[in-house]
Amino acid sequence: MTEQKKVLIVGGGISGLTAAYYLQKEQKQKNLPLDVQLIEASGQLGGKIKTEKRDGFTIERGPDSFLARKESAARLAEEVGLGDQLVPNGTGQSYILVNGKLHKMPSGSFMGIPTRIRPFLFSGLFTPAGKIRASLDLMKPKKQVEGDQALGLFFRRRLGSQVVENLIEPLLSGIYAGDIDKLSLEATFPDFYRLEQEYGSLIKGLRKTRSISKPKKGEKKPSMFRTLEHGLESLVDAVEDKLAPGSVRKNTKVDHIERKPQGYHVLLSDGTVEEADAVILAVPHFQAQRMLSQFDFMDPFKEVNATSVANVAMAFDASAIKKDIDGTGFVVSRNSSFRITACTWTHKKWPHSTPAGKVMLRCYVGKPDDQDVVNLPDEDIVEIALNDLNKTMNITDKPDFSIVTRWYDAMPQYQVGHKDRLSEITEQMDKQLPGVCLAGGSYRGIGLPDCIDQGEAAVEKVLTSIKNNRI
Repeated sequence: MTEQKKVLIVGGGISGLTAAYYLQKEQKQKNLPLDVQLIEASGQLGGKIKTEKRDGFTIERGPDSFLARKESAARLAEEVGLGDQLVPNGTGQSYILVNGKLHKMPSGSFMGIPTRIRPFLFSGLFTPAGKIRASLDLMKPKKQVEGDQALGLFFRRRLGSQVVENLIEPLLSGIYAGDIDKLSLEATFPDFYRLEQEYGSLIKGLRKTRSISKPKKGEKKPSMFRTLEHGLESLVDAVEDKLAPGSVRKNTKVDHIERKPQGYHVLLSDGTVEEADAVILAVPHFQAQRMLSQFDFMDPFKEVNATSVANVAMAFDASAIKKDIDGTGFVVSRNSSFRITACTWTHKKWPHSTPAGKVMLRCYVGKPDDQDVVNLPDEDIVEIALNDLNKTMNITDKPDFSIVTRWYDAMPQYQVGHKDRLSEITEQMDKQLPGVCLAGGSYRGIGLPDCIDQGEAAVEKVLTSIKNNRI
């Protein structure tokens, strides 16, 4: 590579930041003739990662953590000098709210699928009939399915409706904020189908492939999650600080992208045009489609839904909580009349984030069939959360303060067929738009490590395209 190539990254969320960081790292280490520029529509990088400090509290307005077993997030933190600030969750016990009562998550379960019989049999989450139906997974023959299928359909076939509605659905909805009867198995948890095919049973398959040991008496459940001592936004700040001076342009929206005989013209909202040899679109699917609207193969993105969600963080004096419970929080079953979908006991999950003698509760609203709640005034959302919490935790005091955050069209729905649609779109992009690629939560995973993985993959794709003289 001798001729300088310009790579434009559109979108400054964690995927775009990752792509910019690793591309510039490659450029420096290998002395590559690359000009890497990042364009962000808002005035702040990080996308949904936003941390607020108030009265000694560290409050996450977006995601609060990432899965420890997905290594790319911790690796990025270490890369930018934050390895010593990684913090495990303070407690591992979580709960499910069913029929107005909090039930402990059965120990040994993975994504709601039981792997140890005794905790499952003694759980109050299920009736005897529900437990018998779930146990049929051990005997029920596997079913080969051509193509994709809905998560709900698959899990009901294996474990029955009660386990799905009281355990699996609340957990998965907490991740995807969607309807599991429409969400794609292949795009979310394809390994479960492979376990069924190989072992004839999800329970048998998980027992064989996952090390799920019972904690010894007095031992805490191993920490599954990590966060950063000073909030996840510290990762955004640290990555941004590592980027080359002058390589980030904020408050600039991309209107349109045109292919030219040599590279691309990227039309910006201020009327200027940026020329680029390669473009990484680290933006939601509907924005990518708008920027490339002249290409019909992008049209399927018009049909991909995205749900809106809101959360409210509420600070209390510890004396306000009459019924304190040790755990990370709870998720709510789909059959519940509660309007909140989950609650994190932040002071328990992340003790470092809350001053001594204080409590922080974070509640979530925005079911797929209750989207209007996101648009309610702040005080109404706070009241809804308090009314629901009072049914289980006996909270009668008003919070010292509350912070409501709304995320509109923030949760892309990986509906049945998502993987095939995405494959077709990316195949056409490779043919018609060499050097243009997608990265972010709309495509191949919505968690922080998934988005970071996609940023890294985009870097590899761009560098390969340059090496092979495709751009």
